[in-house]
Amino acid sequence: MQKLAIIIIALISFHLSAQTTIIGKVFNTKNEPIAGANVYLEGTYDGSTSGADGSFLFETSDKGIQTSTEEKKDTPEGLWHKTPTGKIIDTEELENNSFVSPEDGFHIRIGSQEYFNILFDDKFKEVDKDIKAKDPLKFSDNKSYKQRAKDARKKTGLKDAIKVAVGKSFGEDVVIACMDFRFIGGSMGSVVGEKISRAVDLAIRKKIPLIIISKSGGARMMEGAISLMQMAKTSAKLAQLANNKLPYVSLCTDPTTGGTTASFAMLGDINISEPGALIAFAGPRVVKDTTGKDLPEGFQTSEFLLEHGFLDFISSRTEIKKKINLYFDLVLNRPLRSI
Repeated sequence: MQKLAIIIIALISFHLSAQTTIIGKVFNTKNEPIAGANVYLEGTYDGSTSGADGSFLFETSDKGIQTSTEEKKDTPEGLWHKTPTGKIIDTEELENNSFVSPEDGFHIRIGSQEYFNILFDDKFKEVDKDIKAKDPLKFSDNKSYKQRAKDARKKTGLKDAIKVAVGKSFGEDVVIACMDFRFIGGSMGSVVGEKISRAVDLAIRKKIPLIIISKSGGARMMEGAISLMQMAKTSAKLAQLANNKLPYVSLCTDPTTGGTTASFAMLGDINISEPGALIAFAGPRVVKDTTGKDLPEGFQTSEFLLEHGFLDFISSRTEIKKKINLYFDLVLNRPLRSI
């Protein structure tokens, strides 16, 4: 295996969620940037995938800080955030711009709560929020699955890797299911499949559209075949939604990989993405090692998938609410709202 040299540019920037931003670049021994390298902080699930220029950025909680995202309040003044391109942005400005850098358009990874705040109007209701995964396989590696899930719940304040909520977006009802990468890498297990299924049922009962926001490392290995079954389960439920002539928008964010990509993430009436997102089944390094061939520049980025017909369009997070609601008005033959 080729040796990698990882150069950390910065281990700085405390911002609104009391986290540390880790920024760096990955090079090979020839000092060439490596795209698609998975970089993670040992002993955590915090990490990122390097871009075309080898750069990466991710956030990690400081040791001893146990405050969940939902409990965090206003952004302290005077703090800042640094993007991989070296742009420095005040965190309050970043939050007000949907966590998109106004200097270079870089999309900061955010969680489910932040997406709900962006897409819903003032109020929304989370549903089925107390469902937790069981451990039927009694899985254990260096830690039992039961303990790993417990630790993830304590660290993130989440019950599992997805949240579902219903509310109004520009005055019209919508159901949104949003995955969260912070919980065991956004992996898809039985809870993810069940909550997506219930989200579909809720949309059918209320006769309203559905949005699923994907951010996942794929199937949850600790649940084995049970996890893989969720691919068929969610696909079947989305077919029921289509039979009821209700629209489904799939929003793929960074990263959307594995079984998630092979099921509900690519089954939208329209499939859309944020700029620069990694969207794939197997990551670029796995593909290259398997085929022995060099990959095209930007391989498995959202821009590459758009060019090859796998996505319908790419939108900045700052415009996504307007564009999704315009689509709903058009396909549901509703009067176009002034948004």
